[in-house]
Amino acid sequence: MTEQTLELLKHEVHYIALSIMGIVYVAKVIWILKFKPMKERTPSKGNKRKAIMASYFCIATPWGMESTKRKPMNWIEFAVFHIGIAFAIIVSFMYSFGADSFIAVQWFRNFVTVIYVLSFIITLYRLLKRIFSPVHRVISHPDDYFSIAMMVLWFAIATLSILNMGNTLYLGLYLGITAFLIAYVPFSKMSHYIMWPFTRYYFGKHFGHRGVYPKIKE
Repeated sequence: MTEQTLELLKHEVHYIALSIMGIVYVAKVIWILKFKPMKERTPSKGNKRKAIMASYFCIATPWGMESTKRKPMNWIEFAVFHIGIAFAIIVSFMYSFGADSFIAVQWFRNFVTVIYVLSFIITLYRLLKRIFSPVHRVISHPDDYFSIAMMVLWFAIATLSILNMGNTLYLGLYLGITAFLIAYVPFSKMSHYIMWPFTRYYFGKHFGHRGVYPKIKE
């Protein structure tokens, strides 16, 4: 891969992908805010502010959710997978903004490599579940298969690029796939997280108003 192509992937292509994501997300947020929030018509029986905060932090308290409390490995899988996504994106930003020297630091490379490998294994496992589990096949959409397959490829290439620094082919593929996913995510089911801050706020507000959340320890 030529240096010119690599520079395009580091900068222009990356910025175009971010612009597409930003425009689509702003449009989605504007659309979401057009819906009027539900008004409570009963006297408040709880602490809404406390409930809203608990609702937001539930993602970091697996012992407070029934699903992850009974199956802690599900939460660990979820956490590692999303940390992997975060670092794969952050590292691509570091290349775009000229932080290559920090990426070359041995401890950072080792840490990121471990995260990438674990994320690759988790993503591959999720793809296999979609393919072979009858329950997962029923609830799966073509976008699910495509998105997860792209994530498997992404983490594989990201791992190769960090293990083979200086290899322009792996780096170019990594940056290209990253830019594609950044631009594609707003149009796919992977964009579900845009609803997360809104749903957690209204969940906490509504059930906090009723006094049934967060659950009082007996």
